[in-house]
Amino acid sequence: MTHRTPHGSGAKGPDELRQQIEQTRHQLGDTVAQLMEKADVKGRARARAADLRDKAGAMTVQLRASAAHAGHDMQDKAARAGHAVQGGAAKAGHAVQGSAAKAGHAVQGSAAKAGHAVQGSAAKAGHAVQGSAAKAGHAVQGRAAGAGHSLEGSVPQPLRGALRRGVRHPGPVIAVGVLGAAAVAAGIAWRRQHHR
Repeated sequence: MTHRTPHGSGAKGPDELRQQIEQTRHQLGDTVAQLMEKADVKGRARARAADLRDKAGAMTVQLRASAAHAGHDMQDKAARAGHAVQGGAAKAGHAVQGSAAKAGHAVQGSAAKAGHAVQGSAAKAGHAVQGSAAKAGHAVQGRAAGAGHSLEGSVPQPLRGALRRGVRHPGPVIAVGVLGAAAVAAGIAWRRQHHR
């Protein structure tokens, strides 16, 4: 058995430790960037589905303010979100090899179904504009808020303000959410590989 450092060598100086910490941070940043390219498709799809639920809640609030206009607006937004999720799932499916490719196709189908379900719900809610649409909106908002609060507890303190702003204004969150989900998925994949 060989040791890289001699047994009994004293503690390293603080400058050397700071340098090693900084070097490790850079290496971890590079590793996360590389893993984002090979991100776990299933985790990204879950994040996209959560984004779609958040977006559906925001759309329901708009329905109450202006029924006819909001109904058409939500239908258009849901269609774009569904197509964006389909496109992202297709690209991710091609990037991943082996068993991840099979998971990518399954996630792509699920994402397409979720996008079409949101689009259909938005169209029905826009045309019907009944009390059931308001109740469904409150239910979706409650679930999204519960998920947001639960997610907020696991987010580091410096990022909580950004998370709250994202909940209030979900439009920009979709683009950022895709990247964030990829980073989280990459971290999970990295941990799974290195903790086996």
